[in-house]
Amino acid sequence: MAALAALGIVVGLSAVGANRSARWVAVAAVITFVGWTIARMVRDVMRGHVGLDVLAVVAMVATLAVGEYVAALIIVLMLAGGEALEEFASRRARRDLTALLDRSPRIAHVLTRSRDSGRDAIADVPVDDVAIGDVLLVRPSEIVPVDGMLLGAEASFDESSLTGESMPVLRSPGEEVMSGAINGGQVVRVQALRLSADSQYQQIVALVRDAESSRAPVVRLADRFAIPFTAVSLAIAGLAWLFSGDPTRFAEVLVLATPCPLLIAAPVAFVSGMSRAARNGVVVKDGSAIERLAQAKTAAFDKTGTLTRGKAALIAVRPAPGFEARELLRLAASAEQYSTHVLAEGIRHAAVERGMTLADAEKASEAATDGVMADIEGHSVTVGKRRFIQDLVRGVPTAEIDPGQAAAYVAVDGCFAGTLILADDPRPESRAVVDWLLSHGVERVAMLTGDARTTAEEIGRAVGIDEVHAELLPAEKIDLAAGLQPRPVVMVGDGINDAPVLAASDVGVAMGAKGATAAGAAADIVVLVDSLAKVVEAVSIARRTLTVALTAIWIGMGVSLGLMLVATTGAIPAVAGALTQELVDLATILFALRALSGRPIDLAPSAAPIAVGLSARPQLEA
Repeated sequence: MAALAALGIVVGLSAVGANRSARWVAVAAVITFVGWTIARMVRDVMRGHVGLDVLAVVAMVATLAVGEYVAALIIVLMLAGGEALEEFASRRARRDLTALLDRSPRIAHVLTRSRDSGRDAIADVPVDDVAIGDVLLVRPSEIVPVDGMLLGAEASFDESSLTGESMPVLRSPGEEVMSGAINGGQVVRVQALRLSADSQYQQIVALVRDAESSRAPVVRLADRFAIPFTAVSLAIAGLAWLFSGDPTRFAEVLVLATPCPLLIAAPVAFVSGMSRAARNGVVVKDGSAIERLAQAKTAAFDKTGTLTRGKAALIAVRPAPGFEARELLRLAASAEQYSTHVLAEGIRHAAVERGMTLADAEKASEAATDGVMADIEGHSVTVGKRRFIQDLVRGVPTAEIDPGQAAAYVAVDGCFAGTLILADDPRPESRAVVDWLLSHGVERVAMLTGDARTTAEEIGRAVGIDEVHAELLPAEKIDLAAGLQPRPVVMVGDGINDAPVLAASDVGVAMGAKGATAAGAAADIVVLVDSLAKVVEAVSIARRTLTVALTAIWIGMGVSLGLMLVATTGAIPAVAGALTQELVDLATILFALRALSGRPIDLAPSAAPIAVGLSARPQLEA
């Protein structure tokens, strides 16, 4: 606004014949802007960044020196206006990133028991004060404030802002409800499973804030062109002065060399790409990851939770003689309500899915990582590993299982009652993702996992990965990732043990849809939707963003160089050149906004369902 006001004053003074006053106003405004620009340049140089501002400074000084003070003011207006345009375009591009912040839940309705009336009372507390185990009331159309377990009847939730799923999602009692989901048309009760800071939505908000505050790679991308473009521009201007003998020619050329296409258009392209990624369920925490992801030549995947669903699903119930399959599953699932073991959820879910009502335990205890013991309806029920059951019961047979499967052993009233067979299936989209990467410029795809070799190789064959590195410790994963060629290397994982290798890779991608993990904190990119296909979308968006940014740079530089050559003949006066360059800047900025759009990726489905010895529905064997 100050530059525009100064230009208006200068034009007004010139119109009334006060040329001397107009000149002094213009000189004062330009010198002030030049001083501010030089101070910024010094700060940038001290931080190790040599940019393009030197061209703008030389152009402003040159136009003042030859008496073209109106052209000098137009350059000031152009640079100041360019920064305003950048801010406007950035806000336009970031609106999808900031949408999540605007919806962040701040208040929770906590149910407490009144001592006087014996009835539940509602206390509104800050979401940060909610404790694990608190029972929360969520009214219709309200946002679930923290991750919790649904109590009471089945309910519908809108999870579109979290997962991209446009249709409402039904949740059953006992299922987890993510913070940030919008409740449907009925009042529900949710028991808090995590603190606010550890809940899904708060972690997404933190990731978005990281993304907004990150320094985009555009600055570094523009820097690659800064020195040669500056040198060529000064050379053309110097030669024009040399051969014409007119110093005005030097200023006329440099007016057309102002570097707004590099300083503004490219950053707008990268911010637009980050916004488009967020709209598609992918948060890019550091803008520099876009450029590295676009150039990726090697992709490495963890197995569990990445190439596979990360959930053990029940595929068979094998009761021992004298026990009925449905009753065995119901008793085991009732006991597993009190277990935190990774297989427990699959057993509970299978029982609920088959319409079974789980019983409460009179007492229960868990031996960490080994099993759970509970008194259910007068029966002593134990579920766990074979050696854990063997300590209580004699003659426990070893279950026959295929690679990728696991067995939970059950004892009832001191007798071996049977086994529950579970497995972690590959994601249905895994093979299509691997095939797409290999057919779109990624030269090498590998699996890095700490799981058993037989299981890893079986999953690798199912999803089309021939290079499988199994039974790895976290340090071994890092060493392998560091040695993978060609670079850059993209590592995709989801577990806590993946955090070191994600942080060490060229681009770390975390599958973070199911909650906050160390992997999400260490990664450059976090996939908020529980689909591996989003990795393909992220690569596609990154490539388009880089292409748009580079094209904007080349268009801007090409047109500017062409106009500079014309200006060497004296055909473009300084004022006309400054106005012409403004149009070039506007065109490149509008082109850069093309990174906001693009065609969606349609992954071809696998020729056959991906399965590793699994049936489509849990089988109850007699």
